[in-house]
Amino acid sequence: MFPLRDTITYHGAVVATIGMVVLNTLAFFYQLSLGAEIMPVFFYNFGFVPSAFFENPAGEFWTVFSSMFLHGSLGHLFGNMWFVWVFGPAVEGRLGFGRFMLLYLLAGVAAAMMQGFFMPASDIPMVGASGAVSGILGAYLVLFPRARILTIIPPLIFFFFWLPAPIYLGYWILIQFIYALSGQPGVAWWAHIGGFVLGLILILFMRPKRIYRADPFWECWRDYC
Repeated sequence: MFPLRDTITYHGAVVATIGMVVLNTLAFFYQLSLGAEIMPVFFYNFGFVPSAFFENPAGEFWTVFSSMFLHGSLGHLFGNMWFVWVFGPAVEGRLGFGRFMLLYLLAGVAAAMMQGFFMPASDIPMVGASGAVSGILGAYLVLFPRARILTIIPPLIFFFFWLPAPIYLGYWILIQFIYALSGQPGVAWWAHIGGFVLGLILILFMRPKRIYRADPFWECWRDYC
């Protein structure tokens, strides 16, 4: 299920959200400029490699942060940045720039640690912002439990649904657990779970008291937005 938008329209400034999209996109085009031969070496040096990290945590800790801004493909980049664009503005609107960035970065750290805990001997570089993005999703669930997400279900026939945020995000995290427990390769599923859980926890301490409203088009569902 792919999210298109939500019913939260009070955002305020979204400097951090836009900044993360721009920075990740620029980093991706820089990767492309290196060429196919250098790319694997670049990922190994700047991605998060669990085995290298646990051999030298102090020397490799910076890769926890650098790996958040690297992506393996255009589809990988687009998927992560789209989720930032859909869910990020509402969360940043509630937290402000500083707390939003702290949430984003700490969720990325938790994601790397979670993946490393379950796969400590892995020498495959982990790259991508998905762990940090998962933290935004966890925070969104706590902040906006009555919001609705316009969702499309591809690929053969496109169905559009306004799903309550708890249903959409509950389904999303359930899928992460299923794939993680089944050992589905190619994606750092445990990183997604780690970022999401930290987002759930951090937002309980970081959230301010601020009024938000739903899209006027859905005023008849005010109590659910």
